[in-house]
Amino acid sequence: MSNPNEKKVPEPAARGQSLWQVAGSVLASMFGVQSSKKHEQDFAKGRPWVYIVVGLVATIVFILTVWFLVQMALKSAGA
Repeated sequence: MSNPNEKKVPEPAARGQSLWQVAGSVLASMFGVQSSKKHEQDFAKGRPWVYIVVGLVATIVFILTVWFLVQMALKSAGA
């Protein structure tokens, strides 16, 4: 029997997902390699606003990376 005065600590599965798990899910979905199991887990445990924010940040980083690479290629080509 458990002690009624004992505080219950939520199990890791019940707490949701860490920022790294969300980022991994967003990156996997950007490349189209997200598994069905992980997709269902994201919908069951994740908060939509976290995915939206991480997705927007990942998109901005991607766009800036492509822009930077194009600028470097143009610079090295002498344009």
